[in-house]
Amino acid sequence: MPKDWDFDEIVDREGTASMKWEPGVLSAIFGKGKENLLPLWVADMDFKCPTVVRKAMEKRLEHQIYGYSLVDPSYFPALISWYQRRHQWEIDEKWIITTPGIVPAINYIVQRFSKPGDKVLIQTPVYYPFARAIQNNGRRILDNPLQIVGDHYHMDFADLEKKARDPRAKMAILCSPHNPVGRVWTREELEKFGNICIKNNILIISDEIHCDLIMPGFKHTCFPTISEAFAQNSITGLAASKTFNLAGLHQSSIIIPNAGLRQELSSQIENLGFANSIGGTLFGAISAAAAFNGAEPWLEDLIIYLHDNFMYLKTYIETRLPGAKVYDLQGTYLVWVDFRNLGLDCNKMTRILEEDANVALDHGNWFGENGAGFERFNIACPRSILIKAAESVVSAIKKHIGNHAGHNQK
Repeated sequence: MPKDWDFDEIVDREGTASMKWEPGVLSAIFGKGKENLLPLWVADMDFKCPTVVRKAMEKRLEHQIYGYSLVDPSYFPALISWYQRRHQWEIDEKWIITTPGIVPAINYIVQRFSKPGDKVLIQTPVYYPFARAIQNNGRRILDNPLQIVGDHYHMDFADLEKKARDPRAKMAILCSPHNPVGRVWTREELEKFGNICIKNNILIISDEIHCDLIMPGFKHTCFPTISEAFAQNSITGLAASKTFNLAGLHQSSIIIPNAGLRQELSSQIENLGFANSIGGTLFGAISAAAAFNGAEPWLEDLIIYLHDNFMYLKTYIETRLPGAKVYDLQGTYLVWVDFRNLGLDCNKMTRILEEDANVALDHGNWFGENGAGFERFNIACPRSILIKAAESVVSAIKKHIGNHAGHNQK
């Protein structure tokens, strides 16, 4: 059967209220006059979702009544089958709580399982809504910074042991795979992390929203599958949104094998005015079920395309900007690039990227102080867009440092 997808296709997103492309959003995030930046920032894809998803929603649209709805009954078996098939995780349907997104769910979890003044551990540089969820709810960040060892980021287990002993430390948010550094944690790394947390009575929130976007040669391990003890001491966030570009449909699942924790979170969600029986959205559940059931070939091709995009970007930047380093991408479609050795301070780099290159990226300091000097590139776009952005970035930087960037290494 011929394929009905083309990742090279340019899809005009103007006039669709796309957060990624909307001029008003770009202006609000990056500043006045930045409405026309080429966006490689927020983590959504510029690819059409799988055709099976569109057809499933069209079929439901034809009914023409969209009243109060329970979670579509196809959703749960589709999710369970997907994670068993792709990740060898046998999820029991009763473990699943549906929510409109993982970020709202993290906020609910922080509210329920900690108190104001308590500390929540994160591993910076990391997805910045984690810090917001902690601070906006009156909790304190307990930072266990990742360490660069050779060509990769690693967890600092000695520091983790020390930080976990803090009596106010109540939970840890694990980003797996890690956004923005692109690491897929090994089973051994996860075991060390989990054992330290359990020893110190720290509840683990495992955000695994990128777990299907794993590059060739790597394997994701779902945290609760490692042991029953890990399953009972963790809450895992899953969604089809990153995998199949469905974020605007607001559907995620929070998996909690521990019945007591599950009941507490259900109570918290109800206290906030959401009924667990209808968590998420009508079309979110329908679209996710259709993707889980019928879009695996689309995903396999997507991963190959993303890997090729990564190899292009890494080769192009490192060849033309000696001293810049593109970290290997093991998972996600978000590439972490180190520009610190080019002799430009963060403020100047930001101006170059936004005013000269005319490209919108997620700046490294958004992810924590140890992200300063880095930039996050979203490579989930047609190759032609990525080429245009990369060429513009390199050209703009070269104008400021000359053609011998390596001479500025520190």
